[in-house]
Amino acid sequence: MSTNVTARSEFADFRALVPDLETKIRALASAAAEAGLDKGMLELVKIRVSQINGCAFCVQFHINQAEGLGVGSDKLHQLAVWREAQVFSPRERVALAWSEALTLLPHGVSDEIYAEASVEFDAKELAYLSSAIAGINVWNRFGVMYRWTPPAAK
Repeated sequence: MSTNVTARSEFADFRALVPDLETKIRALASAAAEAGLDKGMLELVKIRVSQINGCAFCVQFHINQAEGLGVGSDKLHQLAVWREAQVFSPRERVALAWSEALTLLPHGVSDEIYAEASVEFDAKELAYLSSAIAGINVWNRFGVMYRWTPPAAK
């Protein structure tokens, strides 16, 4: 296994390589925000999933997005330990639990997490939230595979 972590330049410009695929993944990942789910909460979800998947590019990209939306630094700094932190709303906590369950599939989605999610999100919202989680998981796979360089912090 190579320890070289430089970008794999032959695939670095994903948009130019497969523009149709890039457009479709972007549409999947953005559907939840377009449907009205809170954009700040969605950025927290995308950061958390990206942390789990080890995608440095996506972590920094979505931190930048979250900061631009006014998500507080307390939430960004405590996201990795969200279960112990008191700064997240009940809806954010359920969204983060749902995100982890859909990202760590060997563990599955327990009846308890499903019940909690069903209290905070109606069926349509939960489907859109799940689409955002699926979308960021797809982006993470490409970011890790191509070793995309994280954008500069804002």
